[in-house]
Formats: sequence, C-alpha cells, structure tokens
Amino acid sequence: MPLISFRDFSFRYDNLKEPTLKDIDLNIEAGEKVLIAGPSGSGKSTLAHCINGLIPFTYKGKINGTLEMRGFKPYEKSIYEISQYVGTILQDQDGQFIGLSVGEDVAFADENKNIPQEEMFQGVEQALREVGMSDFIGETPYNLSGGQKQKIAIAGILTHDTEILLFDEPLANLDPASGKRAMATISHIHRQTKKTVIVVEHRIEDVLEYGFDRIVIMHEGRIVADGHPDEILASNLLSEYGLREPLYIEVLKNLRLKLAKEDRLSEIGNTVKFRDQIINSFPQGQIRQEPPVKRELLTVEALHYRYFEDGPDIIRDISFTIRQGEMLAVLGNNGAGKSTLLKVLSGIVRQQKGIIRYGDEAIDDWSARKRGNIIGCVMQNPNQMITKPMIFDEVAFGLRNNGYPEKQIQNKVEETLRICGLYPYRKWPVDSLSYGQKKRVTIASILVMDPKIIILDEPTAGQDYRTYREFMGFLEQIKHGGTSVVLITHDMHLALEYADRALVLSAGQIIATDTVFNILSDPVIINQANLKETSISKMATLFGIEDVSGFISFFVQRLKRGEGR
Repeated sequence: MPLISFRDFSFRYDNLKEPTLKDIDLNIEAGEKVLIAGPSGSGKSTLAHCINGLIPFTYKGKINGTLEMRGFKPYEKSIYEISQYVGTILQDQDGQFIGLSVGEDVAFADENKNIPQEEMFQGVEQALREVGMSDFIGETPYNLSGGQKQKIAIAGILTHDTEILLFDEPLANLDPASGKRAMATISHIHRQTKKTVIVVEHRIEDVLEYGFDRIVIMHEGRIVADGHPDEILASNLLSEYGLREPLYIEVLKNLRLKLAKEDRLSEIGNTVKFRDQIINSFPQGQIRQEPPVKRELLTVEALHYRYFEDGPDIIRDISFTIRQGEMLAVLGNNGAGKSTLLKVLSGIVRQQKGIIRYGDEAIDDWSARKRGNIIGCVMQNPNQMITKPMIFDEVAFGLRNNGYPEKQIQNKVEETLRICGLYPYRKWPVDSLSYGQKKRVTIASILVMDPKIIILDEPTAGQDYRTYREFMGFLEQIKHGGTSVVLITHDMHLALEYADRALVLSAGQIIATDTVFNILSDPVIINQANLKETSISKMATLFGIEDVSGFISFFVQRLKRGEGR
C-alpha cells in the first residue's frame, strides 16, 4: 500500500466557486523523494496543505474523493495527530515561528515530547550547525533576514522524527549557496533516514541536481505529468506548463539537439556527448560590445549604517551610482546588507554616515513619503506591505492617498493588474492568494505610482516562469522609458538575462561592480559572496572553454532572443 494515496481527489476553498484541486490521482511510496512543480496558482501548495493537515483545519473547504496516509484519512484526524507523521517547512516562515528565540523555536517539538533537557540542547545545537546558524541561537526569529528565517525553519524540522518531510518552496528566500546547502541537507536527511521527502519548488535547476525519484507537474489544479526527471527533461513538458528548464537543458534544446530519456540529462556531466555540437556553435574570441554609459540618476557616497548605536555597521563605506534607464542587480549572501541598503535608500531608516544624491540634490533629509515620489520599494516579504483586505484597494491605496480621481485610479490600477497577471483576481480578498500572488500585489502597488527608480527585493520569489517573463518584460519596457530598476536578488538567471550591471555585497561592503557574466565566471567572487555557479558555466568548464564569461554571455543572450527555437 502506498504511504500517501490521492484517489479522484478534489478540493474547493470555502471562499471560491471553483475547486483549486481537480481529479487528483497520485501515489507516493515510503522512502521516495518527489518534486512537485508547477506555476504559481497551479495548486501545488494546496496539495501540500492537504498532506500536512493545514487543509481542512486551517484552510476550510469542501473535499471530494479520498486521501489516505498510512491507511487513515488525515482530514478525519486532528492536526496534532497528522504532525506526528508529517513535518513541514512553510514557504511563509513568519507563520511558522513559535519560540521567542531561535533556540526555543527549534526546541519546540522536543519540548512537546518531554525530551530530557540535556538531550534537547544537544539536538538543537546539532540542527543549527547543520544549517550554519549556531551563532543565532539567542536571536529573535522575526529579526532575522528572510534567508536566515528559512534556515531556522529547516533546523526546526531536523529535530522532528516524522516519517514524511514536506518542504514548501524551501529555496524561496535563500541565497544561491545557502540554497545549495539546504538541498544538500535535505538530500543527506533522505539518504541517512530513508524518510519520504516531498519538495514543492519551481526552481527546477537548483533542486534537480540533488537527485529525485520523480517530478510531478501540476497545472490549473490538475496533475499533468508524473515521471522520472530524465524523462521530463528530455520532453518539453516543463516549458509547456510555464516552468523554467535548467539553463544547460535550454542550451541543448536551443541548438535543436535530439534528447532522449536514455541520455540521463538530470546529471549535467552526461551532456559531454554533445560537446562538439555546442563548441562549434560558440564563436570563441567574439568581441562583446559594452552597454552605453547613461546619466547618473542617484549617487551614493561612503554610506554607513548600524541598527544600534554601539552595534556593528551592517553596511559600511558603500559608494555606487544608479544610472537613468538601467537595470542594476544587487547580489550577495543572506545577511550581506542588501535589504538594509534598500531601507536606507527608501528613507525607512537613516544612515549614520554618507550622502545620497538625486541628480545634484542631497536627499538625506527628505521624508520617506517625499522619497517615495521618486524611489519605489517593494519589500521581500509581502505580508509587511499589505494593508487592505481586497486586492484592488491595496493597489489603489497610494493613488488614493495622493488624491487621484477615482476614474483615473480605476484605469491605472486595472492596467497595472493586467501587467502583473492579477487582473482576474481584482475583486478577490488578498488572503485568498498564494504567497507568490501576494508578492505580485505588492509589486503592483508600487508600479502603479510611476516612480523614477524602483527597487525590488527578490521580485521573482514565488513567481512561475511565465509570469516572471511577462513581468520582467514590463520592467524592461519601463527601463527603456527612462525608469531605473534595481533588483536585489538571489536569482542568478534573472541577473544574467536582464541586468546591465551588478553590485556584489559581502559582509556589508561592495566587493565587485561588473557585468553579471564576468561576476558569475569569477570563482573568487562566487565563493566570497555565496553566489552559485550557473549550469552554463559548469558546462563551459566541463568542455574546457577558456572564455567562460563569453560562453555564458553568448548563450544567455541567444536564449533570451529565442534563437534556434
């Protein structure tokens, strides 16, 4: 008997007319490692909530069909009973923390089981070491960065002894190297314990290299594919259903190479059979044109900021420029100071030293509201920005505060909702949306104000590939119209495809300013800033290419232009 079995299963939320899950038939065997993927709103998180008991105990609705786990129906048990079988890492970590300190939160499960104190302390310390957070044992979870919160949540699940481990978008807020360590930790747990591991994630490239038994693809509430990764990668199923294929797979398909399940392409080393075709398509020694230098719009000089008077500088001696109509990526590890820099630029907090100039005018004494007329900021966590219960009202909030006529507000809000893929949901309550959809609402609420500079903290987190492409296409349009776009991101694909330049932060300082292609071909910068080598650069190294930066640039731009398809 399967460990988990869905049979003709459907689920409809109480506040919706149509079911979110439709006709689900799925078996998961004990000890399997399964990736559940799908675009935003496909139902993959809803499916996960049915497994861990959040449906129907937190999210109410109507169930049809059958779901069994170890022979019992979880929706007929209490959520406490289900938690003895399923340990969950939520995508939205703020909804998961219970303890007042990191140590208390990680120890929560052991405390409920009356584990002896000395044994509990050892377990907590071991779990925090696994995720590199031992130094934060006394910190308050809510004071941590998004990536640090994710690590603490993973540490908490390591102290559980459940048969099923469920990870809902575990990479959503992690820097690339931390995401790699998180996936390595998940794989280590799976190998050592033989537990059943279910990962819900849309960042296919970042998880597949850690070996999965199956990929289950969801679309519009249904399972549309279920197969071995080699089979899925050789097909066009990922792109067909709005998911991004690994970059190296995109390169192979872009060159119209014939791929088969037998090529075992879930392991990048097996692409060596296509080496000659790939090298022959790459014009080595090509001269790359540098983008034209544009007018400086915002200038930052020798910026320092600390949260407490006697505390350490979170950012120190930072100087850079934002040029009119450019897209600038800010890269770096969790805790490097990227989100703090956003707060300083927007006026949410004030720097202790340094000057910020807009054109020739210093804006250090401007209020946050005045700065908001030229600098729009979208924070990493949408829950920290949303103030209205209804989607339309949330996006209209800034316009109404500035006294726009209601007819103009309606036109601008509806146009922006279309751009962000949210128009069909304009009359929905915000609470009915997924985390990724909430993210789009916050982005829409800033875009509607037409700022001169827009700073987005992890803009594509939780976004499916199709929406990502549509949204980034819009950002390119406003960039060409003269608006400057700053992307604080862990998404190396995003930076490669769209950024004109990149700044790299580490330990509160800028360690590099260059093209993204040069940065992501420099192993010293990659290691220092916790970035991640792309699969295209791995391919270049595997094939003995000397000009790795040129190789990355050539194929990324070719893919973006859609050549070869």
